[in-house]
Amino acid sequence: MYRLLRCLWALGLALGFSAMVPAATPAAHPDLSGIWTTYIEPGAPPPARQRGPAKLPFTAAAQAKVDAYRALVGPGGDSPGAHCLGSGMPESMTFSGGYPMEIIQRPEQITIIYEAHSEIRRLYFASKVIAPGDRVPARNGYSIAHWEGDTLVVETTSLKEQEDSSYPHSEQAQILERYHLTKSAKGTPVLVDDWVLTDPAFYTEPVSRQKKWALDPKGILLPYECDEETWLDHLEDLKKAAAARSAAPH
Repeated sequence: MYRLLRCLWALGLALGFSAMVPAATPAAHPDLSGIWTTYIEPGAPPPARQRGPAKLPFTAAAQAKVDAYRALVGPGGDSPGAHCLGSGMPESMTFSGGYPMEIIQRPEQITIIYEAHSEIRRLYFASKVIAPGDRVPARNGYSIAHWEGDTLVVETTSLKEQEDSSYPHSEQAQILERYHLTKSAKGTPVLVDDWVLTDPAFYTEPVSRQKKWALDPKGILLPYECDEETWLDHLEDLKKAAAARSAAPH
């Protein structure tokens, strides 16, 4: 009887062993944490010359808005950054004056801090995502993230309309980003973002670009203070001056 019970126990152990052993843990997602600086391909122009294309596929209505804005700020190319206001997406990601950014990665949220204007983006995963009706429109919008293998996919909506960006857009804009890690010719980490801007109110077709950063193991971010009201007040002054000139007798 003892031997029979022992054999049955051994058989049960063998049959149930796989159920008792924890399933293999899937490989962790890439850790993007750290300080990243703009990566310049050998022979490529410096960041100051990579702001944006001279020609974008604007709709007629968008072109009129952009032209009106550029006429308002004048030939000097006045900008939000000159008045301490952050660039907003996608320019905060594509350019930001060539300043570095810091990525802080947690399972439920990835935080990106751009040194320029101290702009902060929060990329929310499923457990942190709020309903669309509860999102507040902002220059950097609201970003939802998920992983597809080793690729981080980020969708940004709830954007404010901006004519003052290198990539102007309406509040209908959607920015889809796909981040992945690769290596430079020297074997150092490079972060690549393939992104697409879709906006039926401003563009006749999607605008797609790529941005790269190099990891800076010893890098730090420096303080950078900004104030949106200063820029808005300046724009209002420009509008008043333009209206006064139009009303003045010739």
